[in-house]
Amino acid sequence: MSVDRSAELEALVGSPAGPPAIAPEVVNRTMIRHWTEAMGDTNPVYGSEQAATEAGFEGVIAPPTMLQAWTMQGLTWTLELAEARERGTLDDSTPNAVMMGLLDQEGLTSVVATNCEQEYARPLRPGERLISTQVIEAISAEKKTGLGSGRFITTRTDYVAVPDDQVGPDADPAELAAHGEPVGSMRFRILKFRPPAQANEVAAEKPPRPRPAMTEDNRFFFEGARQGQLLIQRCTSCGTLRHPPLPACAVCQSFDWDTVEASGRGELFSYVVVHYPQVPSFDYPLAIGLVLLEEGTRIVANVEGVDPSDLRIGMPLQAHMVAFDDELSMPVFRPVAEAAGVSRGE
Repeated sequence: MSVDRSAELEALVGSPAGPPAIAPEVVNRTMIRHWTEAMGDTNPVYGSEQAATEAGFEGVIAPPTMLQAWTMQGLTWTLELAEARERGTLDDSTPNAVMMGLLDQEGLTSVVATNCEQEYARPLRPGERLISTQVIEAISAEKKTGLGSGRFITTRTDYVAVPDDQVGPDADPAELAAHGEPVGSMRFRILKFRPPAQANEVAAEKPPRPRPAMTEDNRFFFEGARQGQLLIQRCTSCGTLRHPPLPACAVCQSFDWDTVEASGRGELFSYVVVHYPQVPSFDYPLAIGLVLLEEGTRIVANVEGVDPSDLRIGMPLQAHMVAFDDELSMPVFRPVAEAAGVSRGE
């Protein structure tokens, strides 16, 4: 039986989630290169000293969106944390652990991330080390959502940078945090919710697939899909293809564009398999792929016709248009041997 822990939760707002933490890795050019290649970010200030200085920086900088990446602990740390939790030796005295325990007592045992907001004070430079300090910024009253009733939890992480040579084996994270130079902050919001009873989760009829946000920039894509075409935006000034659609070309800044019809052939560049939370419109496990089209652009779409455990990076795929209803058609990718035709969604 769940209990109301509102007073105790409210008392935690404003508390540090835990002690300051030193990033496990120094900001370095190797990881910057890996990041920019994975993201397709060709801004030269991330790799060229000359380009960076000409842009007004002291030297090569790290992409601002890597802010959190420098402090992520990795798989080994995650597995060790899970083992400590199973053994009962995990430190449950931190405000963050206390908060999670109180939420569990309220029956809010499921969790899903909702959104993340980052602010940047200045770019990071190779040779710096990040120190992060996290605060429990807000805990909402219980709210009803499509997943179930729950509370939205907002934590704010503040980041400072120090030269790596100041971070010795006996360095005090709190002292470094107090004297470091602020470089950015991040608000991360999750929903801790009470999952509905299994009987209530089964719908008599699968609801329609959620409608995509339609704008003047992307309308052509969905209209083309209804005609069985996979259309990609092309800059008419420099010929650069881009997806998702944007109002201007990132290469030459031209606002002029037309479209080309892609073949639909490509290969699996990356993927994720979603198990939970589950939206009734979809079947699970749900494979979502980042597909590198042979034309050179990438597109995010469902991957079907293959067991998720058999997905492999580089797997040849072919798009086919699925009409989910009379108004919405979308490209879905299948392994080449199984892809053919236009089908009607179930």
